[in-house]
Amino acid sequence: MTTRTAAPEERDPNRLTRWGTTWRVAAALLIGGVLWLLTTAVVFPEADSDPALLPGLWLVVVDPILGLVALGLLLLRRRWPVRIAVATTALTAVSAAAVGPQTVVLASLATRQRWREIIPVGVLTTAGGLVLTRFFYPDPEPLPLLFEAGFSILATGIVVAVGYSIGSRRALVRSWVDRARTAEAEQRARVEQAQSTERTRIAREMHDVLAHRISLVTMHSGVLAYRDDLPEAERRDAVAAIDSNARAALTDLREVLGVLRDPEGHGSLRPQSTLTDLPELVDGATSAGTRVTVETGGLDAAAVPETISRTAYRVAQEGLTNARKHAPGATVEITLAGRPGGELHIGVRNPRTVGVAPDVPTSGLGLLGLAERVELSGGRMQHGWVGEDEHRLRVWLPWPP
Repeated sequence: MTTRTAAPEERDPNRLTRWGTTWRVAAALLIGGVLWLLTTAVVFPEADSDPALLPGLWLVVVDPILGLVALGLLLLRRRWPVRIAVATTALTAVSAAAVGPQTVVLASLATRQRWREIIPVGVLTTAGGLVLTRFFYPDPEPLPLLFEAGFSILATGIVVAVGYSIGSRRALVRSWVDRARTAEAEQRARVEQAQSTERTRIAREMHDVLAHRISLVTMHSGVLAYRDDLPEAERRDAVAAIDSNARAALTDLREVLGVLRDPEGHGSLRPQSTLTDLPELVDGATSAGTRVTVETGGLDAAAVPETISRTAYRVAQEGLTNARKHAPGATVEITLAGRPGGELHIGVRNPRTVGVAPDVPTSGLGLLGLAERVELSGGRMQHGWVGEDEHRLRVWLPWPP
């Protein structure tokens, strides 16, 4: 599976590139420079004019220095947004060159979309502009105070609106990125769940198939170990059964491991057995010495839907395997009944054995896996001893019409 690597901007929509920082600094210098030149035209209306010493000296020397200080503070606005905004706004009250950096800082503050920060700084910005034009660099022919205040409020509002819209766009992009990350995480979770489900299915198949084969091998080998008086023909049959079942077990195991080792996950298990294969299953159990009777009640195994037919086959297989393990020599009865639109009933029962059960390794997961398989099929299962003499395994599976 190919995993897409997100770009840096996608990982963090608020992250600035070098170009983003460069054009902001350039915009601050441009705005500050233009306002400084306009202020110079007000202080020095004519080339040969001789303004007051303090305003002229302040404008030519101190004002640009304060503008550079504000420009330096501009670079720190993301670390301390409110503090930097207040500091640069205070500088605009005494420096025309600082207005450029303060404009960028105010827009940056507005991108946070927090009116409790924007409104106080906006009021300070308006007040700072009036102080600068009315007291530090007064115009010989000033405009009305209300006009200047209105113009300052309008300019501040435009800057705040631009910053707020940028913040809205960033929030939108951030929501898109979060959705993309969530979708990718959900996709990874679905893939992992699918892999886990497939491995569980393979493990279930391994148990169902191998447990049946190994139980047959154990049964035949037990007969050879405890029966010294077997006729030669029966001994050969037992050895042949051990050989065939061992080879079949190795083949099944090789198929299962082939699926597990498939790096692309394209491998699949061979078609699973259904109720149409029940006679073969019964013949194998009978050859191992287990007496098996099957009562189908006229049920046509080929008419049973494949999904529930596979589950029903596993029920019969698990019942026979457990009977051989825990009740050797007992007669196993398998019953089948059902109809379309109702339920398919599978029952496996056997009496308690009077002999000694062979020491066969068990996983303890057979009935647990079978219960899970039945539940996934929408059915229900019961198993256990009825009284002290008979063990029953009963399963009901829904049979669609």
